Amino acid sequence: MIRDLLPHLPVVMAVAKRGGFAAAATQLGLSPSAVSHAVRVVEAELGMAIFARTTRSVALTEAGAEFIASVGPALIAIGEAGERAKTDKDRVNGTLRLSVQRSSLATVVAPVLIELARRHPDLVVEIGADDGPVDMIGGGYDARIRLGEVMAEEIVATRLTQPFQAVMVATQNYIESFGEPMSIADLADHNCIGLRDPISGGAMPWDVVDGGKEISAAVSGTVVAPDQPFARELALAGVGIAQVFAPLVHADLQSNRLVWVMPEAAVLRPGLFLVFARSASEQPKLRAFIDVARDVLRSNVQRAQPRPMSFGMAAD
Repeated sequence: MIRDLLPHLPVVMAVAKRGGFAAAATQLGLSPSAVSHAVRVVEAELGMAIFARTTRSVALTEAGAEFIASVGPALIAIGEAGERAKTDKDRVNGTLRLSVQRSSLATVVAPVLIELARRHPDLVVEIGADDGPVDMIGGGYDARIRLGEVMAEEIVATRLTQPFQAVMVATQNYIESFGEPMSIADLADHNCIGLRDPISGGAMPWDVVDGGKEISAAVSGTVVAPDQPFARELALAGVGIAQVFAPLVHADLQSNRLVWVMPEAAVLRPGLFLVFARSASEQPKLRAFIDVARDVLRSNVQRAQPRPMSFGMAAD
């Protein structure tokens, strides 16, 4: 019954408000016969007369007045809700939940969040920092920032940065104290700051270029760091040699707080991507993050030094 009534209730309201079928038809852009049909359907479903009709006037019956008084506010609320939905469909607000690799927090995410807050102050970004496997959908995340693309039919990946290198760095004091490694084999004589594998929990080997080929080199040292930002801090403290992504130590290399060890051994990584479910691709909050990231990271490219430290948004 409700399903049958709903399409016709706005017509009944218009007749009650305008005091006549012809006036309601003009307001709604309908024919008088269509208005009469809608009123008849509602009266038949309710089993009562809503309007008392004469050849000269149309007036609400007592039951009809009670009915209009009951349903009128609900119909107005529905109409207002629909108008708000139309107005807000492109509004950037709510909460954007991102799963982020820790190495990208300072170099990529923080600069974007600064500008995002300026442009869209009603948007809240909730960040989960995790370098291991993440169930994006099951974890309730809108998107994830990760190294490399994800090849899946239901997943969309948009590039956030150009490819960048993984570089080995140390302080000048460390090099002066322990010497500079000249080959991959020499790393065995140095304190290499390890990175914990988020899956196995052990120290990960370093991917390096040796003799023009990319290999995995087992390294050892007195400490295994939980993530690249921590490894950078240990390197800055003079603990040993760390291997981190170039964007993370760009400023350190430019200011000589760190030196680049064996540049010829640096490997190229695919860069950072924002990945998200195809069904979420039209969310205003997600599109806003992508647009701001493109602007901010492209600007960073223009200010950056030549490779390997240059990084930023790829040209689409």
